Amino acid sequence: MQQQQQPLPRYLQLLALVAFHAFIREGVEAAVFETHHGGEYDATNVIENPVATVITPLGMDHAQQLGPTIENIAWHKSGIFKQGAQAFSAVQDEAPSAILRTRAAEKEVGIEFIGDDPTLPRDAPKLKPDIQRMNCSLALAAARCIVEKKAAVGLGPILPTDVEKGIELFSWPGRFQVLSEVACQWFLDGAHNEMSVAKTAEWFIEMTRRYVLHIRHTYFSTTL
Repeated sequence: MQQQQQPLPRYLQLLALVAFHAFIREGVEAAVFETHHGGEYDATNVIENPVATVITPLGMDHAQQLGPTIENIAWHKSGIFKQGAQAFSAVQDEAPSAILRTRAAEKEVGIEFIGDDPTLPRDAPKLKPDIQRMNCSLALAAARCIVEKKAAVGLGPILPTDVEKGIELFSWPGRFQVLSEVACQWFLDGAHNEMSVAKTAEWFIEMTRRYVLHIRHTYFSTTL
């Protein structure tokens, strides 16, 4: 009798398994897992006891599978909330915020909505456009929570110099990225929903405006 073949994991499930295996084998002490698709039924949601959970600004992402409304998407995204783990969210519109609060209450989870962190440097190029500053504020809130709960005895809180160094070393190819060449500049971004496309357009307009002003200033400064 032919042995029945076991079903193989789907692609995103396989990625999650490979990540778990690699991190465990390498003895990683702390890891950040990004959900692949939603949250409630995502493969990464097998993690039972995260230290913290984070929801970035919500848009009409994967609406065919998670929608059709922003409330449906908020319900799926908040599926990562776990009892005993502090939940953080970017400031959302009223309707998705209500869903997140309801889900947090159902799961007996504390949720905190994070706005612009005033301790972040004001003019850091890597915190532009404003969505990058929002994401950094959110990441910093989660990092502070993790350090408070898990840092070894004697280690102090995250210092302003730590934040500045983290921002300086930050790199995300293909996300609000500027590549400079001799004859031109390339503005790269992987926007994939209506909200992120709008943010990318605003960023591109602002960056090209600055680039044109820089060229004009340089040209007139060197030829007059």
